[in-house]
Amino acid sequence: MIESVLSHANIRVSSVLNRDSKEYGKKNMFDDNGETCWNSDQGTPQWVHLDFVRPVSPKEIRIQFQGGFAGRDCTLEGQLQNHTELIRLTDFYPEDANCLQVFPIHTELALKNLRIMFNNSTDFFGRIVVYKLDVLGETG
Repeated sequence: MIESVLSHANIRVSSVLNRDSKEYGKKNMFDDNGETCWNSDQGTPQWVHLDFVRPVSPKEIRIQFQGGFAGRDCTLEGQLQNHTELIRLTDFYPEDANCLQVFPIHTELALKNLRIMFNNSTDFFGRIVVYKLDVLGETG
């Protein structure tokens, strides 16, 4: 069954604006509040890393950026069970828009980690702002 796999993950991010996790931390991507967001600090690349407590086969990423602070060239990487290296799963190219965007993931691999890399940003300083993030998949 395909469902949100976020409840099966420990989540880390590359940075938080001014290290103010209360105002701009990762938890804001998952609180279903349109007023809160994860806001990275400046610099590239930025990333969101998910460590799954059990293997997950990801099928879809759903992400909502703030226009002007969107990922431009993004890479999805994953780590297989019993492996130490991340492998490239796919590249995707979000629009610079405020709407929820959906990107399919075409893999049957069961992963223990998933990393969403924002290789560059529509923001001149490389900041990323995400209001909503979800990963759908199958748990093993």
